[in-house]
Amino acid sequence: MKDQAYKLRQKMLLDSTTPAKTIGIVSGKGGVGKSNISTNLSILLGKADKKVMLFDMDIGMGNIHLLLGTHHKYSIMDYIENEELELQDVICSNVHGISYIGGGNGLKSIVEWKEDQLERFYEALDYLVLEYDYIIFDMGAGATRETLDLLLTMEDILVVTTPEPTSITDAYSMMKYIHLRDDGKEFYLICNRAINKHEGMVTISRLQETVRRFLNKEIVSLGVLPEDPVVRRAVSEQTPLIKAFPRSPISLSLQAISSSFLLQSEKLKHQEEKSSFLKNIRNLFFRR
Repeated sequence: MKDQAYKLRQKMLLDSTTPAKTIGIVSGKGGVGKSNISTNLSILLGKADKKVMLFDMDIGMGNIHLLLGTHHKYSIMDYIENEELELQDVICSNVHGISYIGGGNGLKSIVEWKEDQLERFYEALDYLVLEYDYIIFDMGAGATRETLDLLLTMEDILVVTTPEPTSITDAYSMMKYIHLRDDGKEFYLICNRAINKHEGMVTISRLQETVRRFLNKEIVSLGVLPEDPVVRRAVSEQTPLIKAFPRSPISLSLQAISSSFLLQSEKLKHQEEKSSFLKNIRNLFFRR
């Protein structure tokens, strides 16, 4: 548990520091390129002089370390389960201008954690919120209780879909579920793997209209990413797209999406003195 000096220091930091913006990146189904977008968007935000933490929450299927071309010995679960480890031991820093933390398989059983484990996880997030400008959580595909509960603690949700009907349906279902539990949640939308820009924009417009009609909610379009053969090459080379092929069509589109996201994010940035994310996390963990 935190001692009084630690609590006082945290309060002083909160009073003088703008807490990190927390974003969950999700998809209704797997195979839509969500982790690639999470990785490259994080790097682009880092290039825009933002301090970024990328958190791999795709439990059991996490591959961000491969996309970054790095490997780290410890995950956040190692920190939670081993009190001898410091948080800095699990943070992989200065990787293409960002920091990265792996989730670890134990996160999937978060509902079964003991109180001291929950407190240790909370204290880690408490530190990260004060240390970074953006914390981007690359969530697992699909909807589980743990995924949805965690998403509801975050400030914004970035939804990745493709033009495939099943992907569109799943993306809508996830937004509907989240909206019905928190109608103030901000949604951003990206259409990936479009044959051309027209197909991508039609997909986005269709989803926007459906959400507007049935949920009475506006969602922010960030743009379209084209199907591009360099994606497979970048994954094989274990180098982020934006680094390996900076002038490729998909990299240029990612840069435009990053700029759009920054503009929208700063315009809608929460002004609370205390991070709503931390408050939501504490409510989730300790008021069951």
